This record gives sequence, structure tokens and C-alpha cells, in this order.
Amino acid sequence: MYRFLLTPRWWGINVFVLLAIPFCIFMGSWQLGRFEDRVQDHRTADKAASAAKTDPARPLAGMLPVTTQTSGKQTLATGRYGKQLLVPDRELDGRRGFYVLTLLRVDGGKALPVVRGWLPGAADPAKAPAAPGREVTVTGALQASESPGSNGVSTAGGLPSGQTAAISAASLVNLVPYTPYDAWITLDKADAGMKAVPPAAPQNTGLDLKAFQNLGYTGEWFVFAGFVVFMWFRLLRREVEFARDAELGLFPDAGPGEGNTSGSASVPETGAGDTDGEGEDTTVDRAGDRARDEAAADATPSTTA
Repeated sequence: MYRFLLTPRWWGINVFVLLAIPFCIFMGSWQLGRFEDRVQDHRTADKAASAAKTDPARPLAGMLPVTTQTSGKQTLATGRYGKQLLVPDRELDGRRGFYVLTLLRVDGGKALPVVRGWLPGAADPAKAPAAPGREVTVTGALQASESPGSNGVSTAGGLPSGQTAAISAASLVNLVPYTPYDAWITLDKADAGMKAVPPAAPQNTGLDLKAFQNLGYTGEWFVFAGFVVFMWFRLLRREVEFARDAELGLFPDAGPGEGNTSGSASVPETGAGDTDGEGEDTTVDRAGDRARDEAAADATPSTTA
């Protein structure tokens, strides 16, 4: 009855199942690992943020480049303020406003973007206080360059002169006459009545939508593996039922033990299409009635000479 398992069609099905199940399990485990990594990164970032409040500030040169370990850490730099820009459409405490971003020129000719504070309302240069003209030493939380679309960064273009959507070296290099660092800081204490901007967590370290997407993908891959197993048993059951019906003579065109290689069964004229339904029982009953009639006829003596 199970000889159909040796047919080329079933060899292909079995090979597919044997490859698909480990692949689905591997992908599900990988997605689960990604979620666990994000959870661990989130915990590490929380610990780093707590430690940053008590750790002493370190010179900027020893904190670059910005990594998940140095992001949010306190750093200090000395120089003179230069060109000032506004960063519109930034939210703080549930209100819309803008950052006041000033470039701090340090030794070596490079400039460090410094967010001196936040002001409510539309970005207006008249509202932004001027930066001190003397040499200053600033202390703030180190941050990695922003990318459009992340952490509330606007993707809008065509901003007025003196504004930038993202705080990054790629965005600032065409707006200022000096080379900016691929990093920026937000002051612990804002200047001139502005509100200090709290540091943001490093990208891909929080339990955000992407983290829970990884968890959802984990469930999907394991469901796929279960679905492959379910479909294999379903196909096997159909083939066994067809072979059983063929052995009972319900399908004259099929020999005993032959599987349904075409995927569809020819339906007897006397029965319904469902081999598990009422048609099969009716066909078997009629076959039994014919056998009993023939036996009775053979047992009756002939009356003709």
C-alpha cells in the first residue's frame, strides 16, 4: 500500500520536506537570537546611560569613533563657536520645537556640532540666542550622527538657509565652511534659557518595533515548519486512501497499490466524488447485492430441459 512512496513524485516531496523543516527551524532560531540580542543591547544601553550620569567626562579625542559603548558618555571639548544652524521639527516633552545647533571649532581645524538647547515653536533665527564669542569648554553627552527617518529625524528636503534636518557630517559638510566631526554632543545644561536635549539611545539597541518584528518572524518560521509537516501527512493520507480504494476495485483503471500520481481520482459512475462520503458506501453495497444475486442464481436448479 505504501509503494507509492518510492515514486519520483514522492521522492521530490520527501526531499523538499527534509530540507524545508530544518531551514524553517534555523531561520526561526536566528530571528529569536536577533530579538534576544536587541533585549541585551537594550539592557546594556540602560546601564550605560545610568553610568554616564556619574562617570567623569573624558576628552573628545579618546571617545571617537562613536560606538554603542561610547554613545551617551560624557565628553568635553574646548574651542570657539562658529556657524549656527537650526534643526526644525524636533519634539521634546510632547511639544514641537527646534534645536539650536552651533559648530564648535576645535584644534586641528575640525568642528564639533553642539546642540546648545531646544526652543518651542517654529524654527526662527531671531529666537535662537547667540553663542558666546570667547573660547569655551563644553561638556555633554556624545551622540552618533543621525540618519533621516530615525529617532524622529525629518526626511523633508528644501529647508530654508540656515537649517538642517539631520545632525550628521554628511548633512553639515555642505552647510559649514569647515570639516565637521562624524559625531555631535548635547549639552548637559542648555545655554541662555533654552531647554537641554536629553541624549538618545544608540540605534538598534531599544525594544522598538524592529525588535518585536524579529519576535513575530520567529513565530512565523516555526508556523511554516509545522505547516510543512501538516501538509506532508495530509498528502500521505490522501495517497493511502486512494490506494485502499483501488484495492477494493472502486477504481478499475488503477491497479492494486498504485498511487494517484496525477493528483486527482477518477470517480465511479455509481458513487459520489468523495471516497470518504456516502458514494463509497453506496457503491460497496451495490457490489455486495450483485454478488448475492449471482450466488442465489447459481444455487437455483435450472427448470429448462
